[in-house]
Amino acid sequence: MTERGSSGTLPESLAAALVAFRRHLAAERGLSPHTVRAYLGDVSALLEYAAAQERCGSLADIDIAVLRSWLGRQHRAGQARTSLARRAAAARAFTAFAHGRGWLAVDPGAQLAAPKVARHLPQVLGQHEVLAVLDGPHPSGDDIATALALRDTAIMELLYATAIRVSELCGLDDGDLDTVRRTVRVLGKRSKERVVPVGIPAVRAVQNWAGHGRPVVAAARSGQALFLGARGGRIDPRTVRRVVHARIAAAGSVPDTGPHGLRHTAATHLLEGGADLRSVQEILGHASLATTQLYTHVSIDRLISAYRQAHPRA
Repeated sequence: MTERGSSGTLPESLAAALVAFRRHLAAERGLSPHTVRAYLGDVSALLEYAAAQERCGSLADIDIAVLRSWLGRQHRAGQARTSLARRAAAARAFTAFAHGRGWLAVDPGAQLAAPKVARHLPQVLGQHEVLAVLDGPHPSGDDIATALALRDTAIMELLYATAIRVSELCGLDDGDLDTVRRTVRVLGKRSKERVVPVGIPAVRAVQNWAGHGRPVVAAARSGQALFLGARGGRIDPRTVRRVVHARIAAAGSVPDTGPHGLRHTAATHLLEGGADLRSVQEILGHASLATTQLYTHVSIDRLISAYRQAHPRA
């Protein structure tokens, strides 16, 4: 059995198309390695099904019937709606790419429907709950445990202050935080750079980690990474998630959430504090305002307040 996403079992023309699609995703669309692997895995499974079950020897043989048959087989096998929706999206991306290259006369993916997936908003913490989490231990000293505690405090403060993604936090380098302007330079999805404002407590926490904690943990493999793991390498998302869950658990009665929950919480608090949706979109790094509208929500109290202030007959 070949590795998922490989092209070893495909006819030559399909394998070549898969390789070209990989280059397109990584170089032209600038997607992350994780996203590229996910797309390639789904499209490879589609092409293998088309070759083995539908006897497709070239891309020209792939039509809407093949796509629907592929998804239908997975549905009958009990695949979750989220998996089906993701695979349909990957198939549409691939057929649109192939059509754009002239390898398909028409784009069959444009006709491919996918099950709608309910969007579950992450847990949103109240402002008093966030303060309880951030008002955690205030370590001092120079041992490894103390250094990592300084790191964890800086991570929590920065996630809430900036609403950046966990992957963006892990990718930060020394120097990305401008302590004078109080901004942080972030490399987001599709390698798009943006600058996000940072509050004073987060700046101080990061400076404390960088000046007193990071030198204790740093090793030859640390490079320019701002946040480090216990062994000195660049911190990874799993470690950050453990840090967030542990800090929230230590706060007592605060509902559990992860880094994405802190991102959603920060965006919600910005809106509740009066920030406009367009500004929140820029901070979050969303390409579309529609994504921000789905991602954030405004409390009913603020809606009522805005209505009463703005409507002439309120």
